[in-house]
Amino acid sequence: MQEPQVTDGAGGAAGSSGPAAVRTGPWHAVPALFATTVVVSLLGYLQKLPCRGVGFDFLPTVRNACYTDIYPLYFGRGLADGKIPYLDKIPEPVEYPVLTGGFMHVMAVISRWFGGSDAVSSGMWFYDLTAVALMLCAVVTVIATAYSSGRHGLRAGLLVAASPALLLSAYINWDLLAVALSALAVAAWARRHHATAGVLLGLGVAAKFYPLLFLGPLFLLCLRAGRWREFGRMLAGAVIAWLVVNVPIMLAAFDSWSRFYTFNQERPVDWGSIFFMAGREGLSSVDKVPTLNLMGEAGFAVLALLIALLVLLAPRRPRLPQVLFLVLAAFLLTNKVWSPQYVLWLLPVIALARPKLPAYLLWQAGEIVYFFGIWWYLMAGSLEQAAEQSGRPAPPRSGLSDTLSAVLSGHAPVGGINDSVYYIALLARFLTVLMLAALVVVDILVPRLDVVRRDGVDDPAGGVLDGAEDRFVLLRRPAPQAA
Repeated sequence: MQEPQVTDGAGGAAGSSGPAAVRTGPWHAVPALFATTVVVSLLGYLQKLPCRGVGFDFLPTVRNACYTDIYPLYFGRGLADGKIPYLDKIPEPVEYPVLTGGFMHVMAVISRWFGGSDAVSSGMWFYDLTAVALMLCAVVTVIATAYSSGRHGLRAGLLVAASPALLLSAYINWDLLAVALSALAVAAWARRHHATAGVLLGLGVAAKFYPLLFLGPLFLLCLRAGRWREFGRMLAGAVIAWLVVNVPIMLAAFDSWSRFYTFNQERPVDWGSIFFMAGREGLSSVDKVPTLNLMGEAGFAVLALLIALLVLLAPRRPRLPQVLFLVLAAFLLTNKVWSPQYVLWLLPVIALARPKLPAYLLWQAGEIVYFFGIWWYLMAGSLEQAAEQSGRPAPPRSGLSDTLSAVLSGHAPVGGINDSVYYIALLARFLTVLMLAALVVVDILVPRLDVVRRDGVDDPAGGVLDGAEDRFVLLRRPAPQAA
């Protein structure tokens, strides 16, 4: 009879991270993580109340920085009329992947049960019920992240649960559905349930495009470790799950199903992207969508190649969350669209990749600056448009000093912010994400600086990769001596 292992209470056997390690999960941390996530999510709901009270009218929502897509799209995508996304003719079809569209439809059906024939009441029920569902997604994300992080479970979970970005961005859109599925996929991979991880990842891609990017890091790390069977099971699960969700809608309504893909291909440069700033400052080529797409795709391809070389040349195999974060960061830094809620994509992976507070707090500060910056920038444009229609002058846009004075006084700048202040906000987010990426690269190149590996473990979220020997590297080095 085998002697039972002593566990560390946070997901691994004490002093072990290899294949024999017992994975029991951070049970002791779940109540604290659950409570923290619920409190932060409720505060996020309260942050939106000023906008809910005025029916999410656009100008008050941007002035109070509590904008959401959820309520207006209930009316703008036919849900208030009982239309079924993709299958019914809608003037402005749902521009999201199938699982998100299905999620919206289910919430709309339930909302009409409560709100009855009153469209406004049903719309408010739609927002409220969606917020509850997204809060549950946030809880799932936090606990799954904790389960993927080994002995740092409580710390990693709290980095997500107590995030100011979660409070501010949870209810802007439906991204938390895909975030939760992706976090569960990583947790399943960490527990070596490879087909299940694939199914969850395929469902995540069916809800939002970005989880597709997880396949690249998994391929590269499995290539280095020679774990083809496990990668194949995961990939098969992902493909099957995606096909099961998508094929029926593809066959029934291909044009509506493909709306997500054509919309994103034809979409011009959007706020938040570094290309938006470049275009406003004179780079006219970003105004041509094919050229813009080429620049973004080429930029991402270059960064992806560099990440692949890093994975295959690093002195020690990088941890899975480190590579996941680098790929997501590369995608966002080079993308033509960078919406405020995309910060939710990064929260679980950075909590696993680098559970250290100082740089994390600086990044969160950058996200907060951008969050308020984008709304006040849109507020300025809305005020100018209204003034043009009424024939009256618009209040002047605020510069940096006036913006700071308004913030210190506890209110939004009266006329919104000018381009220069918005660029500061944009760069605050861009540069802090770039900073985190650079720090993760340093941790990969100098493993002794990695706070996770400093404890003597290898890759708690890596599953079959945890403790695996290298089978393929581009440059052989002598094995590093134990510290």
